[in-house]
Amino acid sequence: MCGECEKNVLRFETTAVHGDKGFDPLTGSISFPIYQTATFKHGGLNESTGYDYSRLQNPTREEVESTVAKLEGAKWGIGFSTGVAAITAIINLFKAGDHIIVSDDLYGGTFRLFRDIYEPFGIQHTFVDTTDLKDVINNIKENTKAIFIETPSNPMMKVADIKAIVEIAKEKGLKVIVDNTFLTPYFQKPLSLGADIVVHSGTKFLGGHNDTLAGFIATNDEEIDEKLRFYHKSTGATLSPFDSWLLLRGIKTLHIRMEKSQENAIKIAEFLKKHPKIEEVFYVGLPESKGYEISKKQATGFGAMISFKVKNVEDVAKVLKKVKVITFAESLGGVESLITYPQTQTHAEVPDEIKEKLGVTKTLLRLSVGIENVNDLIEDLEYALG
Repeated sequence: MCGECEKNVLRFETTAVHGDKGFDPLTGSISFPIYQTATFKHGGLNESTGYDYSRLQNPTREEVESTVAKLEGAKWGIGFSTGVAAITAIINLFKAGDHIIVSDDLYGGTFRLFRDIYEPFGIQHTFVDTTDLKDVINNIKENTKAIFIETPSNPMMKVADIKAIVEIAKEKGLKVIVDNTFLTPYFQKPLSLGADIVVHSGTKFLGGHNDTLAGFIATNDEEIDEKLRFYHKSTGATLSPFDSWLLLRGIKTLHIRMEKSQENAIKIAEFLKKHPKIEEVFYVGLPESKGYEISKKQATGFGAMISFKVKNVEDVAKVLKKVKVITFAESLGGVESLITYPQTQTHAEVPDEIKEKLGVTKTLLRLSVGIENVNDLIEDLEYALG
């Protein structure tokens, strides 16, 4: 038996496959059961099995929450109905008059939450280039309470230095929140770099099959965990038992999928940057990428997300129409390769002037690389670009 196993410290891949408990203690079932129930029977007054109502706690959801927490190196994990629901719970940690620094390049749904939903309630924010540490420092105010970073960012693949931002934050008593959706805990562990909270859209790489919606939060801070659990049960944005089971099943192959998708992504990025119709390629794994060195320092992989600009805007519609193996669809992180047009899809509600400033132009496409044969994917892009 391995020395690590004797200490009950399993490596990432083993934890991903077996989950937290490894099996159902009640029946011995290897596939953790779907406890598809809304409520639980009590033996009598003040007698409980530990479960009361599935919005509060459910064995299937607890198993996936504990599994994600272990993979992130966290003490606690909470499963939400969507990634946006998870981010909503995090914003609820703050009150009117508080100020949050937020990555300027990030998912349009997160942008919408800060600007359209919570700004009217008095929670202030400033969108900042979090790859520029001076810009981060210059935007800290007396009422700043946290720094929210998405790294690599969506869709421009900007890489923030998590450890450096943590050092800035700790000097000012600020919390650091990291959206780790793109790299997952397989390639990046923000809590080990000092972050206070990690958030995921579990819909993406954690689930990995484009068949469910989910969100997760992981933390080592007991006070934060208690507050988030209160918002979790009170607002009701909880992960269902069946969706919890789908996430457990997806996570079993997370490490294999991430490795294969990354292997494909590197080859596709190299192909795209040499193509005569491509103006620029944004992929963290290219040595010329601005975030390459930081990524090597704080992550063990580069992921499977690529954005690229075509030289002629007319080629956008042509590519989206002509791809056959790659699917023109929103979302990312599944076994199937998906191509998206941020201008009118993921970032449609971001004002045009901000999109232009970030580089989210009318010629930008975003590609989530799957696990298909890479030659089929390259040939598909070659045909679509031709």
